[in-house]
Amino acid sequence: MSSLNLPSLGLGGVAIGNGFQSLSDQRAEETLEAAWEAGIRYYDTSPWYGLGLSERRFGRFLRNQDRNDYLLSTKVGRVLTATDTPPETMWVNPSPFDYRYDYSAGAVRRSLEDSLQRLGVERIDYVFIHDLSPDHDDEYGEGTTWEDHFEVALDGAMPELTRMRDEGLIKGWGLGVNTIDPILRTLEAGHSADLFLSAIQYTLLDHQDSLNRLFPAIEESGAGLIVAAPFNSGLLAGQDHYNYGLETTREQRTRLGRIHELADNMGVDMVDACIQFSFAPKVVDTVLFGASKPEQVRASAAALDRKVPKEFWKVIRDEGLIDNRAPVPGD
Repeated sequence: MSSLNLPSLGLGGVAIGNGFQSLSDQRAEETLEAAWEAGIRYYDTSPWYGLGLSERRFGRFLRNQDRNDYLLSTKVGRVLTATDTPPETMWVNPSPFDYRYDYSAGAVRRSLEDSLQRLGVERIDYVFIHDLSPDHDDEYGEGTTWEDHFEVALDGAMPELTRMRDEGLIKGWGLGVNTIDPILRTLEAGHSADLFLSAIQYTLLDHQDSLNRLFPAIEESGAGLIVAAPFNSGLLAGQDHYNYGLETTREQRTRLGRIHELADNMGVDMVDACIQFSFAPKVVDTVLFGASKPEQVRASAAALDRKVPKEFWKVIRDEGLIDNRAPVPGD
């Protein structure tokens, strides 16, 4: 593990920003209150989530807490501008803003200052360069690719965030992405990133690529690692959406169905199994989960403390439902 002393669990802000469904301000507040009461002290958000809505909601809640009692991270890479015609996005009833991708030094500085305003806090602990990744190639526009933006970030966002860290404005920085290659490229480039947030890449359903490529690179670098979206953005916890969409393969559905069957037969809660699996590798510092209601927060916050029978892990490994190299609790 890294030397960042991160908590084992954190709450992500996608649902708080009206991802997949519209939350009332009251329910968002109740969800955040439940997280605090359950002992969660790390919170991650982004300007992208609800086009600023998630940051404002986190800020409204956190203003009543001592700033020294929690860790807070947000992201850069998109700059928001007010508009009366917000674009079509994945967000339900977002704030009235448009956005543009910009990984330059100036944009990073502006984005962070805007986030401080929305959050209403004096400092942000960790900053992630957001969605600098091939899964967003069809969104950048004008024929640009993630590699084009990566070149901008190499000379812009990355050295600027390093300066901010050296100036004491932030504790550290890294990438927050849904694919592995940008993290590997950043490590190869020699920039002194502190911490990476890897979403949807290490779950009960999807984990081989992380075992093959991500974990060895992180271990060698000494950087911290947050594994986010342990439920593949909802599917593993019984919801319809998978990795911010809906499509799954027949093999994935068959394998997941068998895992669910075994869990039901052995009295295993899938929330417990998913979070414990994602946290089991020694290279993982934190598992970041999402929630849209208080009971979801309470279930996830308690997952590491609940017992999952060793027989469950043995059977899913023996049946080839998980890679036999994947660590499980008790290994």
